[in-house]
Amino acid sequence: MERPVDPALMERMLFEIKKVIVGQDRLLERIVVSLLARGHLLVEGVPGLAKTLAVKTVAASIQGEFKRVQFTPDLVPADLIGTRVYNQRTGESQTSLGPVFTNLLLGDEINRAPAKVQSALLEVMQERQVTIGRETHRVPDPFLVMATQNPIETEGTYALPEAQVDRFMMKVIVDYPSEMDEFVIVERMTGQVAAITPVMTTSELVSLQRTVDGVFVDPTLVEFVVRVVNATRAAGDRQVHPVRRESPGLDQPHPHRQGAGVHARSHPRATPGRFGSRA
Repeated sequence: MERPVDPALMERMLFEIKKVIVGQDRLLERIVVSLLARGHLLVEGVPGLAKTLAVKTVAASIQGEFKRVQFTPDLVPADLIGTRVYNQRTGESQTSLGPVFTNLLLGDEINRAPAKVQSALLEVMQERQVTIGRETHRVPDPFLVMATQNPIETEGTYALPEAQVDRFMMKVIVDYPSEMDEFVIVERMTGQVAAITPVMTTSELVSLQRTVDGVFVDPTLVEFVVRVVNATRAAGDRQVHPVRRESPGLDQPHPHRQGAGVHARSHPRATPGRFGSRA
C-alpha cells in the first residue's frame, strides 16, 4: 500500500525556493500548480528575471533532473528529442536520446526556433513520450516543460503555432521586481548564495499529483467554464448564459481542470461559496 504524502511538502518546497528567488510569487505559484496538475508553462519576460534560476531551483528541491535548451534558428528536431546514430564498431544503429528526457525542461526563447523545431515538442508534451524511428521512449515522471519568450525582440523570431500554444496549460507574464525586491536581490548576489535543501523526491511529487486527481470540481463550475470557452469560438453572440445546477459533469481528469482544483485548494477565499472544493 502506498504511503500517503504530506501536502505540506509543497509549502516547504516554496520556502526553500524563496531562499534563492526574491519575489516572483506569481511565477512560483504557477510552476507549483503546473507540477501538480501535470501541465506545462509558457513564460514571457525580459532576460534577467530569474526564470531559468526558478526552474533549476525547483528541480533541486524535488531531487529531479533539470535540462536547459537554448532555442536558436539553426536548431533541428533531433537536437531536442534525439536521433538514431550508426555505430561503426557494432555495425548497428543506436538511439541517442535528447535533452527532453528529464524531469524539468527549460526551453529558453522558444520563439527563436522555426516551427519544425517547435513542433518536435508536440508529442512529448501531450503524450509524455518520444518516437524515434520505430521505437517509442517514455520520458521520466514527473515531467514539466517551461518555455520562455522574450517580448522586447521580434527580429529573427517565429510565432508559436496554435497547436504548440495549446500544449501549455498557462501563460505567465513576468515583470520587473519591485524596488525593495531588487535591493534584496543585489544583497544576495553580493553575498553567499543560499543552499537548497531537497524536501521531497520525484516519487513523492507523483503521489501528490495523484492526490490532486481526487480534488472535486463542481459540475456547475465545469459547465460554466465550457460555456465561456464556447463563447470565445462563436462569431456572433458571445454572451455567457446562466448555468443550471443539475448539469452533468466530466468524468476524466484533465490538466486544466486539475489546475483549477489546485488553485482553488490553495486559495479557498477566492473560490465562490457555491463552488467549494473538497478532497
